Amino acid sequence: MRLKQIWLLSLLAILVAAGAVRSASAQQNAPAAAPAQGGQGGGQGGQRAGGPPPPPMRLVSTDIADGKPIAGKFTCAVGADAVSPALQWMQAPRGTESFALIVHDMEPRPRKGVDDILHWMVWNMPPTANQLPENVSPASADLPDGSHQTNGFAGQNGNFGYRPPCPPQDVPVAHHYAFEIFALDQKLDLPAAASRADLLKAMDGHIAGHAALVAPFNR
Repeated sequence: MRLKQIWLLSLLAILVAAGAVRSASAQQNAPAAAPAQGGQGGGQGGQRAGGPPPPPMRLVSTDIADGKPIAGKFTCAVGADAVSPALQWMQAPRGTESFALIVHDMEPRPRKGVDDILHWMVWNMPPTANQLPENVSPASADLPDGSHQTNGFAGQNGNFGYRPPCPPQDVPVAHHYAFEIFALDQKLDLPAAASRADLLKAMDGHIAGHAALVAPFNR
């Protein structure tokens, strides 16, 4: 009886060992599990799919600050000596093919319409552009980088560019001047005498990014 028990125990041990070997072999030969969706390698360039969005486009200036009054040298307070402020933008989205700038006085509503007062617009700035220097010449509608400018009164008094803020005098509430930059996914086919309505219509459906500064001024 004792010999039979020993033989049964030995047979059981052999069967257990054989099962363990088969299990290990099956694990080694099993195909590698596919990476979980959204893991590394799932996005372009090895980035995680569904990762954080790119940072928003920004517009800054060494001459004006968002929410702070505009210095006199950029307004009609200095008359014909007024110059345009320096503007810099960054973090434009991928696929940007051109930039457009619109500067306008947000308060007036001529004839109770949707338009306010345009002070400057520039379009078809190249995709490599990231700034406009201080004192852009207003003498021509065409700028050296191939872009174009106008101000709603283009050509009057030889001025095609920046018209400085000039709200009514002795009005206690300041006017607010918006400087808006748009990143577009194409260049625009517009005539040199294009209006703001023409520019807005051409930009519609092509705005990839936008940033703005708003600065008050009163006299």
